[in-house]
Order: sequence, then C-alpha cells, then structure tokens
Amino acid sequence: MLDEGDAAPDVTLQMPDGAELKLASFKGRPLVLYFYPKDDTTGCTREAQDFTALAAEFEKAGVGILGVSKDSPARHAKFIAKYDLKIPLATDAGGSVTEAFGTWIEKSLYGRKYMGIDRATFLIDKEGRIARIWRKVKVPGHAEQVLAAARALN
Repeated sequence: MLDEGDAAPDVTLQMPDGAELKLASFKGRPLVLYFYPKDDTTGCTREAQDFTALAAEFEKAGVGILGVSKDSPARHAKFIAKYDLKIPLATDAGGSVTEAFGTWIEKSLYGRKYMGIDRATFLIDKEGRIARIWRKVKVPGHAEQVLAAARALN
C-alpha cells in the first residue's frame, strides 16, 4: 500500500484515442490522479463533473488532472462526450495501475463480495512523490478539497 511521501509508481495508461500515457510524463508538474469505479454511474459522473467544473482552477494552479477506471477507451470517449467533460480519462484495462496504487479491493454489496476499484485520489507533486492520498472518497466537496491541497503545493 502506498503512503504519502512515496514515489508514485511509473505506470502506463491508455487514453480514449488509443495513445499510451506514462505517468512519468507529468514529472515537473503536480498531478491529481483519481480512481473511480465506472463511467456513467451516479457518483462517478458527479465526481467527473466536479473536477470538470474546477478544471480551469487546477490549470491556473499548474496542476494536471487524470481520472482512471477500467472502462474501455471507447466507453470513456462516450462518457466524456455525453457530459462535456474537460478532464482526461484513462483506461487501466489490465488492472496493473489499480494494483500498483492499491485501489483494486474487495467490496461488498448486499452481502455479496466482489473485486472493484476503490474511489481514491492521489495528489502527486512535481517530483513524482505522493503528497496526499484520499481513500474511500465521498464525492460531495471532494474536488474542492483536492484543489485546496493542490494550491498548497505551490
């Protein structure tokens, strides 16, 4: 399990256009990396909309944002278009990224246990170290909390 102060794993993600993106490419600029369970569900949509609403403020603070789920690039593209999202979303189809960040966990719903993505956010500083971690995220007000922490980095 990663802790604050640890180096962020250098992982590769797939973008909706099919291009690969290495997390290390953000080095030199802080990054908000947030993990969410599934495109086009209530909580995940609200979270993406909240980050989109604050995208200009994150940009002004010099901080990138990247959402990650296991949804396909095509599904991400539809989700982005449907809600006019202004933040990039990446695919972790193989699960290596969610494993590296400790966000692939056992969940329980109505007594049924299953594996899924834990809604979590990592604020990575410009040196590639994890500055803040939010686990078991509750969506209301979360994007604002992350923005405040991101501004405090600079």
